[in-house]
Amino acid sequence: MDSVISFSDVSKTYALELGRRAKTALSGVSFALAARETLGLVGANGAGKSTCIKLLLDFIRPDRGEIQLLGGSPAQPDVRRRIGYLPEVANFPANLTVIDMLRFTGRTCGLDGAQIAAGGEKWLRRLGLWADRGRPLRDYSKGMQQRANFAIALLNEPELLILDEPMSGLDPIGRADMLALIGELKAQGRAILFCSHILEDVDRLADRVLVLHQSHKLFEGPPRQLCARRGAADFTGAYLDLVRQWKEDGHGA
Repeated sequence: MDSVISFSDVSKTYALELGRRAKTALSGVSFALAARETLGLVGANGAGKSTCIKLLLDFIRPDRGEIQLLGGSPAQPDVRRRIGYLPEVANFPANLTVIDMLRFTGRTCGLDGAQIAAGGEKWLRRLGLWADRGRPLRDYSKGMQQRANFAIALLNEPELLILDEPMSGLDPIGRADMLALIGELKAQGRAILFCSHILEDVDRLADRVLVLHQSHKLFEGPPRQLCARRGAADFTGAYLDLVRQWKEDGHGA
């Protein structure tokens, strides 16, 4: 099966800066995401998850290794137009509306006015924001801003979705609806990479997981496979046991 994402022996070190030590963020990490697959990216703070996402979006470049994205390079504009990205934290210009942001995003993706209008209405209705489309984004709650970000990420009907902490800022009802929406997108055959600290969500949604810890890959495969290997009743227990064993074997701090 063709890979939507291919990381091959990728390493990245953030250079020494005034008042900060050089930091190795990824150490020879390889993984893949196939078409129609959902991959959960998990790890503690500083594990390398955010670096993976920044590399995929071409915000930064690797020191070593190769990254292929939708058959091309993350640096190619035509590749980036086929991706939907949901950042962990919304950062909207305060005076704009979600309609303004959808128009801007749509134009950068090469959509015409009719496509932007139809797609915007479709996703704002699905995410419960249609009635609030004319309000300035500064008046949105954190959960509403997260849902607005998701509508923007879905506007271009992307082949690949990159979701960074998609449940951030959501109340229990909003979280349940977001889980349902991601399930709908999975059923439609979208390729999805999502990063989450909520291991129960990863276990529920992901076909496979990538476990990172202190810049190293510890596991890649189905959650149930890790549970079987660690003799754990659930994915959370398997993950914690894997990290504990890695530390006991003398790795890391």
